Amino acid sequence: MASIAPQVVSEQRPVGSLRGVGPALAEKLQKLGVHQVQDLLFVLPSRYEDRTHVSALGSLRPGSRAVVEGEVQLTEVAFRRRRQLLCRITDGTGSLTLRFFYFSGAQQAALSRGTRLRCFGEIRRGPLGLEIVHPEYRRVATTGEADAPLEEVLTPIYPTTEGVPQARLRSLIELALREAAASGVRDWIPQNLLASLDLPPLAEALTMMHRPPRDADLAQLLGGHHPAQRRLAFEELLAHQLSLRQLRQAVKSEPAPPLHDGDALESRLLKSLPFALTGAQARALEEVDRDLASDKPMVRLVQGDVGCGKTVVAAAAAARAVGSGWQAALMAPTELLAEQHAKNFERWFRPLGITVALVTGSMPARTRRSALEAVASGEIPLVVGTHALFQESMEFARLGLVIVDEQHRFGVQQRLALREKGSRGGVLPHQLIMTATPIPRTLAMTAYADLDVSVIDELPPGRTPVRTSVFPQSRRAEIVERVHGKIAAGRQAYWVCPMIEESEELRYQAAEETAQALAEALPDVKVGLVHGRMPARDKERGMHAFKDGKIGLLVATTVIEVGVDVPNATLMVIENAERMGLAQLHQLRGRVGRGAHESDCVLLYGDPLSEIARARLKAIRETNDGFVIARRDLELRGPGELLGTRQTGLADLRVADLMRDSDLLPMVQGAAESLLQQNGAAVDALTRRWIGGGLQYGRVG
Repeated sequence: MASIAPQVVSEQRPVGSLRGVGPALAEKLQKLGVHQVQDLLFVLPSRYEDRTHVSALGSLRPGSRAVVEGEVQLTEVAFRRRRQLLCRITDGTGSLTLRFFYFSGAQQAALSRGTRLRCFGEIRRGPLGLEIVHPEYRRVATTGEADAPLEEVLTPIYPTTEGVPQARLRSLIELALREAAASGVRDWIPQNLLASLDLPPLAEALTMMHRPPRDADLAQLLGGHHPAQRRLAFEELLAHQLSLRQLRQAVKSEPAPPLHDGDALESRLLKSLPFALTGAQARALEEVDRDLASDKPMVRLVQGDVGCGKTVVAAAAAARAVGSGWQAALMAPTELLAEQHAKNFERWFRPLGITVALVTGSMPARTRRSALEAVASGEIPLVVGTHALFQESMEFARLGLVIVDEQHRFGVQQRLALREKGSRGGVLPHQLIMTATPIPRTLAMTAYADLDVSVIDELPPGRTPVRTSVFPQSRRAEIVERVHGKIAAGRQAYWVCPMIEESEELRYQAAEETAQALAEALPDVKVGLVHGRMPARDKERGMHAFKDGKIGLLVATTVIEVGVDVPNATLMVIENAERMGLAQLHQLRGRVGRGAHESDCVLLYGDPLSEIARARLKAIRETNDGFVIARRDLELRGPGELLGTRQTGLADLRVADLMRDSDLLPMVQGAAESLLQQNGAAVDALTRRWIGGGLQYGRVG
């Protein structure tokens, strides 16, 4: 029998096989994604500390982290607000207090006068001068003893989980590194490709990341530009690309119902609309229809700016499904948005004799049960809802199309559950995914490698660009007067606050307090309030009152970010705008300018403004183009916010950064293509190494 190469065995060994790792610790390590010994090598440092030299006590500055040595002059227990142990050390250049809130009698005795200590921690200002609270420390040599050696490499600081202290994790990773040095860690990327990119081999890159020498360029490491990080970033991006491409192949190999619309319901719907599709809408719908006619599942993302008309494209796709004898389900992230979609669909489909059902978590039990029975029997072909659509009690007779709106707001498992719910006899429903958060092309080709992408880059005629202005909170009274003027002229306004209740940590204006203050300042204006913690019925009542013009000023949290369509609302005031991301600000701004009247968005900010907040407000003021906004948001905040942390594995990249490493993406694409064709073992090993059990991401959009 042929022997198994040691490196393969090492890669597959469970972490519990390491000395000192019992079942309890192994379970805790799983929270860090560590299942096998090799996984420890890919728990990468989030930062480094320089413990390779001793700093003189007289040179210390508050805020720095340093290794110091000194002789204990005095140790005493102090009884201030709480019992604490104070230890004073000196080295001839200055002195420092070590402060312990948790200590034992033995510890106190060990810190006796004359003992020499080496300590590490953050230097702070204290009541007695500079101090370190709960330092790491150990006794070091006094005269005539051999001195304890300093660290020879920079000290890595790892992301940790409860029950796995930093020191324990560091020692486990050291064990894994030694094992890898002895048996090798498999490098799956062809050497000629690494050479062409001037990247080091995997083992060398991992050693550098975990044990950078004292003369390593710390700024380069912290900035993510070191060749070792570039090497790992390339492999991580390649692993994600491979997993998404594999999943795309898997989805496309499964059968789906060809939707040919024998009833011509789609064309009848389009003819009945009081408007014509824009060129961009027509182009996107043509791409969708071509996919729906196939016997392979469509997995298509339609992205476009706020108000570009994605919902009409979704309605036309739903009409094709229903006209082909199948059901269509549209899932929205909030009840408000689900209700609005249901009303739009009902208005468009009712004249064609098609019944639309709404299913949400807050519906009365009898109404909900009736809707579920009608959908399960096939009596109702078109259903709109929230996460309630994928609960166990929900059954479909013949689900042919799943539409997911604002897809980045759903967890992967939620979307997967709805897709699997439609599976009947091995036939899967088509998927249409919509987002009003446009993704730049560089990001789209990497994050959505499993999807076909349609872009609606044209707004319907009649949409007036929204004017955006930025004001400090000190001019609040002026803005209140502006609101009054708009409402007196017959228009309506939003006033958005980021939080419901006051927080000690963040000095946000609470929506409830703001509504009360505005009602007092504008006694002749009807002020309404909507926030996420209100009962659904109260929220709906408030939204209806605003939509019907019974409320002039709606104070709300960001619950209104998506879905509210009130053409008469022409002013949007956003408080604490400096706290929000560009994509969210752009979404909120999109709630106005939905009619023929000129509209304004006012951003109120609090001082002091950080550089990134200043850049954000400048960008939102300068453009209404969602694609430009998305590109700037990506530059300022990275992909996690754009994609949503649960939406794809890419939101949890450990080393790579899509903006910083964008120059690697063309090579990543080429390498993925080559490996998929020639090296299945490498594909499996790389995706297992970097993604582990997350291989279903791409299947659910």
